[in-house]
Amino acid sequence: MKKKFSVLMAVLMLAMLLAGCGGDQGAGNEGGSTPPASTDAPSDSGNSGGASAVAEDTNTVAVGAVVIVRDDVPEDDVYALTSAIFENISTITEQHAKGGELDLAFASSVTSVPYHPGAAKYFAEKGNEVASVKEGAGSGDSKALTFGTGGESGTYYAFGGVLSNFISNNTSVSVTAVTSGGSKANIEDLAAGDIQLGFVQSDVMSYAYNGERLFDAKVENFSVVASLYMEQVQIVTTNPDIKSVADLAGKSVSIGDRGSGVWFNAVDVLGAYDIDPDSGISPVYQGFGDSADSLKDKKIDAAFVVAGAPTTAIVDLATSGPVYLVSLDEEHTSALLESSPYYSAYTIPAGTY
Repeated sequence: MKKKFSVLMAVLMLAMLLAGCGGDQGAGNEGGSTPPASTDAPSDSGNSGGASAVAEDTNTVAVGAVVIVRDDVPEDDVYALTSAIFENISTITEQHAKGGELDLAFASSVTSVPYHPGAAKYFAEKGNEVASVKEGAGSGDSKALTFGTGGESGTYYAFGGVLSNFISNNTSVSVTAVTSGGSKANIEDLAAGDIQLGFVQSDVMSYAYNGERLFDAKVENFSVVASLYMEQVQIVTTNPDIKSVADLAGKSVSIGDRGSGVWFNAVDVLGAYDIDPDSGISPVYQGFGDSADSLKDKKIDAAFVVAGAPTTAIVDLATSGPVYLVSLDEEHTSALLESSPYYSAYTIPAGTY
């Protein structure tokens, strides 16, 4: 009996071994082992794993994240804080990744608004002459400086805090970063004397200085310290059939809160393609987070997001399925740059998302 049982067990084990080795051959992979995960970009369908489909460079335009200062801040103080930043890029980068984007040539490249004499002096010493210097600026008295940044969860506030602490700890200039409503609010608070330094988008800065779009009158009591990094105009979609800005015609598109900086960026880009933002698309007025949620829920076809890439809202969106960035072609980019000099051409590298 024991011998028969042993033989039966041996037969069963042999059958199990044969099934495990190749029992599903010729039957595709149904019911078989799971294939290795692909490292290629996902296909246009069925991506529930959250991998991104942005496998190509994206050509777009960008605006600069610029630090501005009241004209009455002393020349020596602005020189000290500018040199503290650009003489210590590696140390600052250890505290915030945006430090790695600091560059003397870019910092001194603003043309739409004059530079503060203190900043211009530093850049000139480094061989970078600025386009223009604000006459009469830099003659006020020294005092502690308040730096208007942005919301607590944004890059402006985080990076502004790093810069403020570094300047305060390594120079005789005291700088305190505070939260704010962003670019437009910083310009208004600076004009009122509530802050002395502020983060602004280069386009909003230009609007203020010329008294247009967001501003009913010119605001001119400020000058430039430096342009620090780029904020890209990103057109995000989950629809692979939207391959160009022209494809947005007739689609539901989030273009930022009406009257916001993002809204004007969207108006500019759409206008370059002769698309009216009111009638050429179905406009939706949402911020970054709400736009990402609407894309995820298929409530809109695309959204404009203006921020440094990679942007948290888009990164989060990419975890739920493939995302795509829409490129601007060279012809329309050139026309946009000619009409709006505060933009720069920019390429978002493949693999950013």
